[in-house]
Amino acid sequence: MMDYRELYKIAKEAAKNAYAPYSRFRVGAALLTAGGKVYTGVNVENASYSAGICAERTAFVKAISEGEREFAAIAVDAGNAPAVPCGICRQFMAEFAPNIDVITGPMKEDEAGGGLRVRPLSQLLPEAFALQTEQPE
Repeated sequence: MMDYRELYKIAKEAAKNAYAPYSRFRVGAALLTAGGKVYTGVNVENASYSAGICAERTAFVKAISEGEREFAAIAVDAGNAPAVPCGICRQFMAEFAPNIDVITGPMKEDEAGGGLRVRPLSQLLPEAFALQTEQPE
């Protein structure tokens, strides 16, 4: 399994590609699948603010569109600002990975532990909304 510090570094690198001309708040995410593959995502803003998408959902959508359905962890970087996934992202993640580990920073390069926080999604969203549905084959 990939080291969480390495996963966070991938999220930090991805944040450089964010499109955030309005908020200037660049966010990167690195999503680790159960099989060890990593999908990255960034926030992409739009002049019609609600049409933007967060980094976490971007990473999930990329992975899901490639057939992935099992996830182990997601790292989220927002530069020097401590950031956790927003409510929409938390609920979105709960649909696919209710037991995922959420890794947040900020991470200072000179610290051995990196200042990372690792929490299960259930701690960030204790009573996620869920419907009983059958998955199509």
